[in-house]
Amino acid sequence: MSFQETETVRAAAPLEGVRVIDMGQYIAGPGAAMVLAELGAQVIKIEPLAGDQARHIGRYGESMLRAYSRGKQSIALDLKREEGRAVAWRLIGASDVLVQNLRPGAVEALGFGPDAVRARHPRLVYLSISGFGMQGPSRGRPGYDIAAQAESGLMSVTGEPDRLPQKVGVPIVDAAAAHLGAQAVLAALYGRERSGQGATVRTSLLEVALHLQATTWSDYLGGAPEPTRIGDGQPHNAPAAEVVPTRDGHIVLSAYADEHWARFCRVVGREALIDDPRFCSNAQRVRHRDELRTVLRECLSAFSSEECVALLSRNQIVVGAVRSYSQVLQSADVQASGMLVEAVAADGSRYTTLALPYTLDDAPRAAPPAAPAVGADTDAVLADLGFSPEQIDALRRDGVVGGCRKNNETETTR
Repeated sequence: MSFQETETVRAAAPLEGVRVIDMGQYIAGPGAAMVLAELGAQVIKIEPLAGDQARHIGRYGESMLRAYSRGKQSIALDLKREEGRAVAWRLIGASDVLVQNLRPGAVEALGFGPDAVRARHPRLVYLSISGFGMQGPSRGRPGYDIAAQAESGLMSVTGEPDRLPQKVGVPIVDAAAAHLGAQAVLAALYGRERSGQGATVRTSLLEVALHLQATTWSDYLGGAPEPTRIGDGQPHNAPAAEVVPTRDGHIVLSAYADEHWARFCRVVGREALIDDPRFCSNAQRVRHRDELRTVLRECLSAFSSEECVALLSRNQIVVGAVRSYSQVLQSADVQASGMLVEAVAADGSRYTTLALPYTLDDAPRAAPPAAPAVGADTDAVLADLGFSPEQIDALRRDGVVGGCRKNNETETTR
């Protein structure tokens, strides 16, 4: 039985028949390949004999694998050996897409840079994700999510004005690069159907981080002052993205359009505030933000967060409770979304993970295969390429390939 004929086959598989080679590490590259896997592609993860670097950085690295390497096959291959590179070339020649985000120069040193690969296989779509792009003076620098947050301006606008710049609480740039990279691959595959030619797709964490701030950058490029950290709230609107304490926590609130502000005042029984000179227009509310925040606290601090959400939502005012992860799991909206799915290993063990944040037509979200162990599919992948059992054993004896002898004999992310 082939990989795509297992019980965990995807309910909606528009990329069925597309083969993807994942040569990535950590999040951005593997995440882009995972998106393609979730859409039905067969994804083969080429790992060093010791595995993806994420396998060696503790619990959070294991979480990266569970999140971004599910639904794939893994072949452990020594690409520093000529025999290992020969295997990789056979895999690439039988594939449609290659994804990589290795440190600058590493993939070229192995002989698998985009120019070399596409010279031999012009129909292939090659996605390369770097830290800072390949044109500027930082092209040789290693790039992690945090460096992109810092150098794109994102940290300069995140946090309280009187404290240190803050990063976003999760690796948001890495995650966004994964999805935008997959989007670009899909566009290139569609273009190939028309032209017959593949494409080299390049993006970087820096470019993705800039793009995530498109509205603020457009404002600044249009003549606005240099944006700064203001904590909660928005610089040009009020109340907007305000964090308001409640009896048992916090909510966020936006009601900066005059109509919405007037509605809020009526809902909380403070109609006199509608015509208060300090609050009668958005510009005035921005000018008197500190006093406005005092009023918001006076109006809402006696309510619980859930009571605030119910009251304001019922009156079409944008509001959200600030929830912990444990509270998010209890959210009826999250439970109804179907985002939480069970990844299933060959031995029947399961772990909970997150599905893609969209659905296709009415297709259900299927439980994806779990992230494979290092080289869990080495034998199966090589057999599919035409290697005999004797040839596979010889490659293993010579240290060219690794992994367990039977496909998915051990299913673990370690």
